[in-house]
Amino acid sequence: MTNDNQAARAAYYAKIETTDMSPLWTTTLVQPEPKEFVRSVPHLWDFDGELRDLLIEAGGLISAHEANRRVLSLENPGLDKPPRILESLYAGLQMILPGECAPAHKHSPSALRFIIQGEGAWTAVSGEKSYMAPGDFIITPSMTWHDHGHDGEEPFFWMDGLDIPMVAAFGPMFFEAYPEDRAPQHRPPGDSLARYGANMAPVGESWAKPESPIFHYPYDRSRSALEDLRKNEEWDPYQGIKLEYIDPTTGGSAMPTMSTFLQLLPKGFKTEQYRTTENTVFSPVEGTGRIIVGEAGAAKSIEWKPRDIFAVPCWAPYRLEADEDAVLFSYTDRTAQVKLGLWREQRGNA
Repeated sequence: MTNDNQAARAAYYAKIETTDMSPLWTTTLVQPEPKEFVRSVPHLWDFDGELRDLLIEAGGLISAHEANRRVLSLENPGLDKPPRILESLYAGLQMILPGECAPAHKHSPSALRFIIQGEGAWTAVSGEKSYMAPGDFIITPSMTWHDHGHDGEEPFFWMDGLDIPMVAAFGPMFFEAYPEDRAPQHRPPGDSLARYGANMAPVGESWAKPESPIFHYPYDRSRSALEDLRKNEEWDPYQGIKLEYIDPTTGGSAMPTMSTFLQLLPKGFKTEQYRTTENTVFSPVEGTGRIIVGEAGAAKSIEWKPRDIFAVPCWAPYRLEADEDAVLFSYTDRTAQVKLGLWREQRGNA
């Protein structure tokens, strides 16, 4: 390159910097692997050792009504604001105290609740009330009225999972508060599960919404299914026994943007190395163990126990080990990636 050409290029680049453009040939928008764009890191939040006490402390400082939702957002140390647990997913831990009301509202992001600890609290979604128990998975679809209450005697905790970063990437973020604390209830408790939860559907009734018509998946039912499948001894070397929560009307994911799973690992089971493009948030329900996550030579071992929450970024290789029979809930952005033709997995080191 001649000096004249080099000077001309420098002048051109200086000119471009004064515009709302940039030369593509000086940047790399698409890398050979996603890890070049993934800033989140594997991380665990300890419920019993930290989260629970901090929420109890918050309960003495601010009411659920003042806060609207008393939640501690789980912020991945590799990411900047706004708070995210992984690039495409939000997670928070919420507490409601006896006698409290979390006022009714609705929003465009879809939300899930995974119950961590407590008894006596309930949620109402789209006019149907349901009492919650540890291990239950609950859906709050986009733009549906929902509120929470607590008739028990001890603090009640659950993990909130939302697709806020995905919705924010497109822009249509909406929120609306109901004019009263409670939204009207117009269906008896258990109605949606009775209609669609027995591999049956009401004659003459159709369901065309993008989420499952069942909004509450009780843990005892899901846990029983895992236990029945254990009898077959058909263990996936990468997953153990893993079931997905589905929309019974389509067989697809229970939620349009997030996939949800429950898996069983028997005592002493060690999965083989697995990686996937989906961002994954785990919360163990039973058992203890560890996850070994990261590339060879830089892998990180993280011990987990019931009620912990831990995150695995996109395309990070990992293995799970169970010290005793273990059950883990997880949610991911798989279904969104599948719909966009982006999702892939790698089993083993190939």
